[in-house]
Amino acid sequence: MTDLEAQLAALEQRLAAVEARAEREPGGLLGLWREVFPAEARAHMRAARKEQLLAARAFLDHWIARLEKEPSERLPRRESISLD
Repeated sequence: MTDLEAQLAALEQRLAAVEARAEREPGGLLGLWREVFPAEARAHMRAARKEQLLAARAFLDHWIARLEKEPSERLPRRESISLD
């Protein structure tokens, strides 16, 4: 067996063990998430998701406010130029 085949076999065994444990223990994917990422890393990821949502909210609030303005205030004034 080559080194690559041995590594692949070891990874398949580890995957089978993780899948079996996920089926036995409650939590499934969430339990796996907690096992893979330490609490501090999960806290940072949660804070980052919150900041992304707050940025999206600010973006949407800005454009909603612009849409609620009068059309004359929203659109730039245009000047007519006659071509004689």
